[in-house]
Amino acid sequence: MKNFTCLFSLLVCAFAFGQSTANYNIEFESFWNATDHGTLPSNPHWSPLVGANHKSSITYFEMGGIATQGIENIAETGNITEFRNNEVNPSITNGNAEQFINGGGLGSATGKINIDGLEVNEDFPLLTLVSMIAPSPDWIIGINGINLRNASNTDWKSLIEIDLYIYDAGTDSGTNYSDTDADITPHIPINSLKGIAPFNNTRIGTFKITLQSVLGVNNLTKFSNTKIYPNPTNGLATISNIKNNELNTIEIFNILGRLVKEIPVKQGLTKIDMDLTSLNKGVYLVNLKAFDGASKTQKLVIK
Repeated sequence: MKNFTCLFSLLVCAFAFGQSTANYNIEFESFWNATDHGTLPSNPHWSPLVGANHKSSITYFEMGGIATQGIENIAETGNITEFRNNEVNPSITNGNAEQFINGGGLGSATGKINIDGLEVNEDFPLLTLVSMIAPSPDWIIGINGINLRNASNTDWKSLIEIDLYIYDAGTDSGTNYSDTDADITPHIPINSLKGIAPFNNTRIGTFKITLQSVLGVNNLTKFSNTKIYPNPTNGLATISNIKNNELNTIEIFNILGRLVKEIPVKQGLTKIDMDLTSLNKGVYLVNLKAFDGASKTQKLVIK
């Protein structure tokens, strides 16, 4: 719940300054098979798919770079603790990343890992994800700093599809799935194993990143006089001064960023009374949407 609370706070700050937040579903699909990727080891599986969304000021791993301790631990053992605690979390504290992402693992060679409803603020539009192919010496799949915004940085990309090939993290000299640990000192740069035994040139998986929705950008002038009260509320609240802002709909989002209630607005009203007593106690976002696409979002507490 702490992580969701931090994320929610970021969402509220984003709306206050006219920024947008996008909701994405991410699907990793594995095609790992003996024909294309060598005789499979005993108990083939994937470690937790982890990462962060972040600014360009931070890089967690890259081709030609030297693996950090966190990436080394993931690549050799699938352990995510160092990466989460000492690499991603400090970058969140320093304002370079928004959140740590953990999609869980996959207990078989083929199958899917899904991360649904990932909320990404436009201040942190770059996505990094990594997972170990296991067992292996130090082999991973991953994406580094994929930008979810378009080239002009004015909108969110609706669909990103990426073919995946195995990377060698450069921390162990093993050349097959079952080699014993053989540390490389000093470590060598992260490099691709595409076309290098046991792998051929066939992809081992794909990432599919699909935009689900965008929480709107504020238009402070249009909604400057609009008020929502009382706040906190027992579930009954009023939105006033709406007559001249061409308000179309009111959307209520919960702390996870999911739409829980939508209220159509009749034209000509000066105020609207909302009955939210059916909702659980907690913190919500009330998103006011005008016919021209302008919007205003405000935090509302139901006690």
